[in-house]
Amino acid sequence: MARGEMVGKVALVVALYFLVVVGLHAVEGEVTCDQVVSNMAPCATYLTSNRDSVPSGCCRGINSLNNAARTTPDRQAVCRCLEQTASQLPDVDPEKARSLPEKCGVNLPFEISPRTDCSTVE
Repeated sequence: MARGEMVGKVALVVALYFLVVVGLHAVEGEVTCDQVVSNMAPCATYLTSNRDSVPSGCCRGINSLNNAARTTPDRQAVCRCLEQTASQLPDVDPEKARSLPEKCGVNLPFEISPRTDCSTVE
């Protein structure tokens, strides 16, 4: 095998390696709407009823989402998903949704509200 062929094959292997490793890392870092819905499911009863206390599973879900959404694109994805999901549930009390992170002791970098501009979330 000629030296030029060998260098070309090594370069190809290195390039493929970086594509695979970087690609897998990017996929691992993305928060999906399914994850958001799954984490927020324990909050549904609280958000749609006269119940005063926030279920512990709801707070665990919010905390988990906050921990998973470390990048700006992830936080924006969580925001957009919450916005879309809330619009499909007409019985959600907007004030309860807005105050949920505070009641759970979680500092979200955005307000849970239909008025939140998710494109500005950092």
